[in-house]
Amino acid sequence: MTLVITGATGQLGRLVVEALLESNVPADQIVAAGRNTAKLADLADRGVQVRPIDFDDPELLRKAFAGAEKVLLISGTDVGQRVEQHRKAIEAAKEAGVGLIAYTSIANAGRAEMQLAAEHQGTEKALQDSGLPFTLLRNSWYLENYTAQLANFLEHGAVLGSAGGGRVSAATRADYAQAAAAVLLLEDQAGKVYELGGDEPFTLSELAAEVAAAADRSVQYQDLPAEKYTEVLVGAGMPEGYAAILADSDLGIARGELLVTSGDLSTLIGRPSTPMREAVRTAISAVPGALNA
Repeated sequence: MTLVITGATGQLGRLVVEALLESNVPADQIVAAGRNTAKLADLADRGVQVRPIDFDDPELLRKAFAGAEKVLLISGTDVGQRVEQHRKAIEAAKEAGVGLIAYTSIANAGRAEMQLAAEHQGTEKALQDSGLPFTLLRNSWYLENYTAQLANFLEHGAVLGSAGGGRVSAATRADYAQAAAAVLLLEDQAGKVYELGGDEPFTLSELAAEVAAAADRSVQYQDLPAEKYTEVLVGAGMPEGYAAILADSDLGIARGELLVTSGDLSTLIGRPSTPMREAVRTAISAVPGALNA
């Protein structure tokens, strides 16, 4: 059995490789594929196969997928180009005789209206049209989307957003990675659709309250119109297009598009998902000056 992980130089892909190794998959049966293979040198030293990959290079794709039984297609980062890039990867996998593609899509892709969902919906359609057996791993938000901003939340005493009272089923990258690894190791996964998210969904007001409690400071959620939130993000240095997508995603949260109640994540990983409270308290301990004496 050979398992190919695309995007292995990224945070999720690296965690999937580590999860497979922790599951006692022989290192030489794992292919870590990424654009910059120098970042994978330590995995090569541990016996993992390392192959270069580029979603814009069909020949590299075919070589990366050669001999693979299963491929984890982690969605690319080139927003606006991903459907065509993913289609090339799917075609290359078909030419290489891959037995199954597992794709990291977005939660509730079948009904989501947020801008970020469109490319995932396009990729799911490409998979359906390909004739290849596939599994959909529809991930909700990463908890790291919020914990990475803890210093900013504390500096301004506010969590900003446009999600209203919508609940988001965010989970850690490590939890999603373990779920992906589990699916790759299970049999008869063709046609399966997993809606993946944390067991304890929360509002951004509840997130602000947990940050405040962890740091013993005043932190409140400020709900903004999407246009205003976009302006704030742009003012903080974010490219306008990406800022608009994030604000639009918050509107999706308000509509319940990133709320998951399936229990699929905890079932796959064999334990409860990491709670937001735990993730916040772990991350805040690493923020300089975050904890009051």
